[in-house]
Amino acid sequence: MVANVGGFDRVLRFVAGVVLILVPFVAPSVPALGGLGNWAWLIGAVGVVMLLTAAFRFCPAYPLLGINTCGR
Repeated sequence: MVANVGGFDRVLRFVAGVVLILVPFVAPSVPALGGLGNWAWLIGAVGVVMLLTAAFRFCPAYPLLGINTCGR
């Protein structure tokens, strides 16, 4: 795997991942988000994927789309 996720992209993915992982735990206590139900857990799973792509600096969708934010 060649790194294809750059610095700014990596930080953005990390922050978004943390926020999305917290959704299933915060949603029941926020009335506006309380109606998410099982969708909240799917959103949390997307957050885990975001964290993993930030940690490994590789996004499997980027080669398919011809994107490389790594700058190498």
